Amino acid sequence: MFTLSALELARVQFGFTVSFHIVFPAITIGLASYLAVLEGLWLWTRDRAYLDLCHFWSHVFAVNFAMGVVSGLVMAYQFGTNWSYFSAFAGSVTGPLLAYEVLTAFFLEAGFLGVMLFGWNKVGPGLHFFATVMVAIGTLISATWILASNSWMQTPQGFEIVNGVVVPTDWLKVIFNPSFPYRLAHMTVAAFLSTALFVGAAGAWHLLRGNQDRRIRKMFSMAMWMLVVVAPLQVVIGDQHGLNTLQHQPAKVAAMEGHWRNEPGAGVPLILFGWPDMAAEETRYKLEIPRLGSLILTHSLDGQFKGLSEFPPEDRPNATVVFWSFRLMVGLGFLMLALGGWSLWRRWRGRLYDCGLFLRLALWMGPSGLIAILAGWFTTEIGRQPWVVYGVMRTKDAVSNHSAPVLTAVLLVFIVMYFAVFGTGIRYMLKLVAKGPQTIPDHPHDPGPQSQRPARPLSAAPDSIDRQGR
Repeated sequence: MFTLSALELARVQFGFTVSFHIVFPAITIGLASYLAVLEGLWLWTRDRAYLDLCHFWSHVFAVNFAMGVVSGLVMAYQFGTNWSYFSAFAGSVTGPLLAYEVLTAFFLEAGFLGVMLFGWNKVGPGLHFFATVMVAIGTLISATWILASNSWMQTPQGFEIVNGVVVPTDWLKVIFNPSFPYRLAHMTVAAFLSTALFVGAAGAWHLLRGNQDRRIRKMFSMAMWMLVVVAPLQVVIGDQHGLNTLQHQPAKVAAMEGHWRNEPGAGVPLILFGWPDMAAEETRYKLEIPRLGSLILTHSLDGQFKGLSEFPPEDRPNATVVFWSFRLMVGLGFLMLALGGWSLWRRWRGRLYDCGLFLRLALWMGPSGLIAILAGWFTTEIGRQPWVVYGVMRTKDAVSNHSAPVLTAVLLVFIVMYFAVFGTGIRYMLKLVAKGPQTIPDHPHDPGPQSQRPARPLSAAPDSIDRQGR
């Protein structure tokens, strides 16, 4: 850390804070929709198990939402502190997009969140369900604006550069840039996948401990059904996203594949494993399958795409990191497919809840969705380098004039504070999960008359966890 340049430290700091932040919105998006489904099923069937599960997961949602808001604020401030030249250059695009996210999505979420968490005894069932649906829609709108901003940085269009700054000329082109639809679909489905795996792991943990409560079985079954549906869908979306990336960011795809140069008349092999050597311009120790790379990326056995050697050295991303982060994401994706397929087989045999090996795999796969999201984010962002706005502004021209010692000190403070604050929050959230669903009280989520101040989102979570949840 003490040998890194100011630019590298600024990138590490932003990467560190975003890595913490991204997991919370992912779970927020998935849990918000899951809560809407649970409450809708309760209103439809009047099965109290759905109501108990809705209250149980709303506790977890409240803690997760609060941590997502806090971590997002820190990340946003870095645009002005560490990336001031980027803000001055492209702020006329990214600034309004982030403002639209606040005006539409965040206000919608915040406006209905109180009703969802604390309004069970204050509004009717229909209005409460409407509030829950609005919160779920708000999370999706928030993802839309954030990904529109990020996608524009990956595939910019709809602008001109006037006097050294970006000036939007067509907002529809800015928002609906070439990679936006694929990135939005890929991230939204990843959020649903991550939540399904998280909920499934919670159910598996209780089942392994001998808790065969009907509510536990129901939430585990729902999670496995969701996994069966969205895991194959993500493969299809990922394939289309890869084709789009090949069209607009070929250097990133070459780094993902560890491909350095074309062989005329021969299809490109798929390199399963290897070690891309940036200095030697080759991938060492590689294990490859002939022509499969061409089939996947061009849908043709003899299709060609550019290798990294065809790009100037200063325009190449770090192939070693991108190569392995991409394989981590894809490898976890195949494990998710396997888990979903196994769950179908066990369901068909009528033994979904009683196989220790299957339940242990479901438990250990709990964080895999979030790890895959982080790996995909590293692939996307490091693969875009050395550009902060692809083909328009280099990252080295976007960083603020800070010294390396200052950035080192700030980064160390961030590391200590993040692990202390968010580590405590995550530990508390996992304790809530370990406690399991309970029969709802007569006045759920009522903050009580002791204070005239508005209740915070965290007030929806219990103040303490008994020994059962420890």
